[in-house]
Amino acid sequence: MFGRLLTQLLDAQAGWARPFGDAVHDALHGLFHRLPPVRDFLNGRWLGHPLHALLTDVPIGVLTLVILLDAVGQSVAADVALTFGVLTLLAAALAGLADYSDTDGRARMRATVHGTLMTVALVLYVLSLALRAAGGERAVSITVSIVAYFVLAAGAYVGGDVVYLLGNMVDRHAWRPAGAKWATLEVGDLPEDQPVKAKFGLQNLVLVRHGERIQALHEQCAHAGGPLSQGTLIDGCLECPWHGSRFRLADGRAVRGPSVYDQPAYEVRTTEAGGYEARRIP
Repeated sequence: MFGRLLTQLLDAQAGWARPFGDAVHDALHGLFHRLPPVRDFLNGRWLGHPLHALLTDVPIGVLTLVILLDAVGQSVAADVALTFGVLTLLAAALAGLADYSDTDGRARMRATVHGTLMTVALVLYVLSLALRAAGGERAVSITVSIVAYFVLAAGAYVGGDVVYLLGNMVDRHAWRPAGAKWATLEVGDLPEDQPVKAKFGLQNLVLVRHGERIQALHEQCAHAGGPLSQGTLIDGCLECPWHGSRFRLADGRAVRGPSVYDQPAYEVRTTEAGGYEARRIP
């Protein structure tokens, strides 16, 4: 019941969050797509895991410690922890902005609310830090940091929805069985060096023929589910038409983000009847 009310409250923010989010997204998309190595680093492609999700745990833990240190009168330790917490919030925000630049639809709206709450929390923490440095009434700076913590918690809740409810930056193939058996492919003509969609049981693959060799990946992009059969062949890779992730045809390896996950790859063989079979490469 409570969760449903919170969902309704979040959805009610669409009036301001959608236009604001679209404007911010467009600016960030243009920026990060001009800097692919920076985007890939901030997405976490080198890590094989979203970097933002990893970094967010650090400031939440540190800023929880700030409250405890203030409560027991360890003012110097609390101030040092708060400084570190602000720095890690900035690092997490930078990685989050890279993810946001390739986020669409309802997830973008929720991510806009999440980012706005986190920005408010960051401003309040900086204000608390400034008050502490100024040497004024410590109770005021502590109160500001506690208010900031509640805003931070609200932002973290919304961020959890973006991932766990809406599946942003979640591997689209996480629950797909590996399988090792050959199964029939339903496909028509295979023109050379052109992505072609093929039926593979209840799933779809994308096939690319180079002479007698046929390479295959799962048709749904691991990043956000884009149709790779509508993608572009570039240097032995297939580029997703939605956000530009590139996967190596030979083994499905993600060679450019925003995907941090590899794509399921398949080997293909011809049958005696002249058709095709495929099985997933382990």
